[in-house]
Amino acid sequence: MATQKMLGFVHTEQRMPEKRKAEARRQDFNEIYARFTDKGAVEQANRCSQCGVPFCQVHCPVSNNIPDWLKLTAEGRLEEAYELSQATNNLPEICGRICPQDRLCEGNCTIEQSTHGTVTIGAVEKYITETAFDNGWVKPIVPRMEREQSVAIIGAGPAGLAAADQLRKKGYQVHVYDRYDRVGGLLMYGIPGFKLEKDVVIRRWKLLEEGGVKFHLGVEVGRNIDMRTLRAEHDAVLIATGVYKARDLGGPGAGLDGIVPALDYLTASNRKSLGDTVLDFETGKLNAKGKKVVVIGGGDTAMDCVRTAIRQGAMSVKCVYRRDRKNMPGSQRETANAEEEGVEFVWQTAPEGFTGDAHVTGVKAYKMHMGVADATGRQTPLPIEGSNFTMEADLVIKALGFDPEEIPSLFGVPELKVSRWGTVQVKYATMMTNLDGVFAAGDIVRGASLVVWGIKDGRDAAAGIHNYIQAKIAQGLAVAAE
Repeated sequence: MATQKMLGFVHTEQRMPEKRKAEARRQDFNEIYARFTDKGAVEQANRCSQCGVPFCQVHCPVSNNIPDWLKLTAEGRLEEAYELSQATNNLPEICGRICPQDRLCEGNCTIEQSTHGTVTIGAVEKYITETAFDNGWVKPIVPRMEREQSVAIIGAGPAGLAAADQLRKKGYQVHVYDRYDRVGGLLMYGIPGFKLEKDVVIRRWKLLEEGGVKFHLGVEVGRNIDMRTLRAEHDAVLIATGVYKARDLGGPGAGLDGIVPALDYLTASNRKSLGDTVLDFETGKLNAKGKKVVVIGGGDTAMDCVRTAIRQGAMSVKCVYRRDRKNMPGSQRETANAEEEGVEFVWQTAPEGFTGDAHVTGVKAYKMHMGVADATGRQTPLPIEGSNFTMEADLVIKALGFDPEEIPSLFGVPELKVSRWGTVQVKYATMMTNLDGVFAAGDIVRGASLVVWGIKDGRDAAAGIHNYIQAKIAQGLAVAAE
C-alpha cells in the first residue's frame, strides 16, 4: 500500500505500538524527525500529485510555491528547493516546525482530501531548510547597493524580522527595537522549546545581524526612547509589537495565588531552558511539577501550556474549554498530541469562580451545551442549569488569548488611529497608518494570529515602506529640479 511507504512523523508514528506513541510525542522535534533522511524527503515529495489547482499553495498565507519545491526535492535538487522556499518565506525553518499545517497546506492537500494521507509538507520544508544550513547554502544578506535611508522597526517578532530581512536586502539601514533581551518575541519566550528549539531562532537572529540589521534590545518605546525621536531619526517606522495583553478571567477567587497568565508561565519555562535564573520558577509559582494543573482555554497557547505542564512533571493536567472539540480554535493535531501525552480535556465547561483561602484549591465550573451558530458560523455555548461542579487545582493557567496594548498612549502618539479592539488601523494596500511614514504589521494589526501571517504582513509592510521612501526621494528630486 502507498501509505506503508510514507515516511515522516505522522506515518512513522502510525507504525508504532500504541504504548510507545505517548513517549514519542514527548521527544524533541529533532529526535522525532531523526529518521527523516534524504530518502524520506524524496519519497514524501514524490507523493505530490502536482495537481492542476495547488490547494496547498492557495491555503499558504505567504503563497509558498509548494508543488515546485516538492518536485525539486523529489529530484534531489535540495539547494534549488531551498532557494524557491525562502523566496516567499523569510523564516522557513520556523514555519516548517510550528505552522499548523493540518489547518493550512497539509489539510488542503489533494491526496489528503482523497483519504490517502497528506504529503508531510512541513517535515519536508524543515528538512530542506536544515540541509541548506548544514551545507552553507544560507548566507548573510549582501545588498546590491547600500542606501542611506533608515527604517526603525518596533518589535523583533515574526513580522518585524520578516520586514527587516526584506528591507535589508534592498539596502536600507534597518534598526530593530525590542523590549526583550533576546530576539524573537513569542518565538523565543512564548512557544515551548519542544516545538521550536531556541537555537533555531538565535541562528536566524545572528544571520540577520551578520547581514547588517542592527538590534537594540531591552529598549521599550515610550519608556527608553520616544516615538517622536524614532520618527525624526528614521525615514520610516514600522510598528510590529504583537499583542501581549492577556485577557483576564473574573469571578469569585480570581485574585488567589496560583492563578497565573499563560504567557508568564510559558516565559518562565522558556527562560529556564535558556539558562536564565527564574525566581518564580524556582519557588514553584510558575512550575507545574507535582501539581494538579487546570488550563483554561482552547487555543494553541492553551495546548502549549498543557504540554509544558506534562513535561514539567505535573501530577495531573486538565484543559477546560467552553465549546466542544470541533469548535475549538486550536490545532486538532496539537490536541491529539496533548491527549496522547496524558492531558484530560474537559469539554463544554466554563469556569465561574475559584476556591481557596490565600492559594487556589479548585476551579468552580458548570457544563455548557452547544446552541445555534453565531455570525461566524460557530455554535454558541449556553450554560446548563444545575450542572455546577468543582475541579481540584493548585495551579490554574489562564490561556484565554491576547489583546493589543494601548499603543497610542504607550508610545505617546494619541493621534494614532486604532480600531475598537485596539488594533492599529492601516491602509492594507500600503500597510501605512494615519501617521505619515508610520506603518504597522502583524498581530498588532490583525489581532492574535499565526506566525506565518505575521511573516506575510511584514513582507507587505516592507514593500509599502520601500515604495513610500522611493516616492519621497522622487518627490525631493523633482522639487530640486524645479
